[in-house]
Amino acid sequence: MPEHIDTQLKKGVLTLCVLALLNRRDGYAYDIAADLSKAIGMGEGTIYPLMRRMQTDGLVETYLVESAAGPSRKYYRLTAAGRRALEAQTAEWRTFADAVEAVLAEPVPAPAETKGELTT
Repeated sequence: MPEHIDTQLKKGVLTLCVLALLNRRDGYAYDIAADLSKAIGMGEGTIYPLMRRMQTDGLVETYLVESAAGPSRKYYRLTAAGRRALEAQTAEWRTFADAVEAVLAEPVPAPAETKGELTT
């Protein structure tokens, strides 16, 4: 993933990406952050407020898992509402991405073909 991609673009898909990751398997925040860092270059500090907000919104729930290497870890898993949100956001993303692709695919007219311009 190129590092120069606008942060706002990444933030716009962050919830969708977290929902998709949690749909594959439960995870704790650091693990989710590491996956997002590899996939889209998002920093770890972004994930913790998002996870709290997703829990408040009822999209995820938590449970503790004992760890032999330290304190218990708080794991997140999708709720039924989280799965519905994933389906809805995935459909929205695909519609949006298709629309952007269509705009990008439009041929650029040659300068002489541009409306309102005179040729000499």
